[in-house]
Amino acid sequence: MRTVKVNQIELGSGIPKICVPMTGSTKERLLEEAVEARTSGADLVEWRIDWYDDVFDYEQLKSTANLIKQIIGDMPMLMTFRTTEEGGQKAVSNEKYEELIKVICEHNIADMVDVEAFKEEEMVKRLIAIAKETEVITVGSNHDFDKTPSKDEIVQRLCYMQNIGFNITKIAVMPQKERDVLTLLDATLTMKECYADRPFITMSMTKMGAVSRMAGECFGSCLTFGTAGASSAPGQIDAKELKVILGLLHE
Repeated sequence: MRTVKVNQIELGSGIPKICVPMTGSTKERLLEEAVEARTSGADLVEWRIDWYDDVFDYEQLKSTANLIKQIIGDMPMLMTFRTTEEGGQKAVSNEKYEELIKVICEHNIADMVDVEAFKEEEMVKRLIAIAKETEVITVGSNHDFDKTPSKDEIVQRLCYMQNIGFNITKIAVMPQKERDVLTLLDATLTMKECYADRPFITMSMTKMGAVSRMAGECFGSCLTFGTAGASSAPGQIDAKELKVILGLLHE
């Protein structure tokens, strides 16, 4: 399996990397969160721009991104606009969504960009192509806040994202019972052993699924999401505690 290198971070090799979200709605709060992220022990930052009030003011978006980068230094930034369909804060048309992702790529606002993989296929292919041209790493994502699909369905979704051309693939699912967490981990291991040719990310949400955020090195997930303040999804663990846990499991 090939790895993906972003700045000094190599995804798909060794201990899973830790990413912390920033969810501030204002520039001032985001800069505070950037300081928290920088001192959290995390490897990457995810800026959840669907929380940001001025997300569609592209000059403000670029300006705020530059200020954040001055604080976080060489920590890679993943930029994510999560739509309401997949648990995000804002509803947006496909046209506006595509425009936003294009701006992020063409102006190199972030090192990595999240693209919701099961939007209209031709649009997704266009966005992957633009990101490739501008050397922005793509993370194809899918979130199921209602249930945990079957093992075969999880593997199928990850394979689709891989085959369509994303650099990294990601799925997050909601457990309704403990065995759902085992389903997610089983699908993760099957992906690692049989199908993955690039890094991928899996997680089971809420406290019930917290073990999936710690067991990536064993089962195959290359990255886990922790917190340095605000949480962006149910079940996230403090980044400093997560770093200790991952280190102990590695040893």
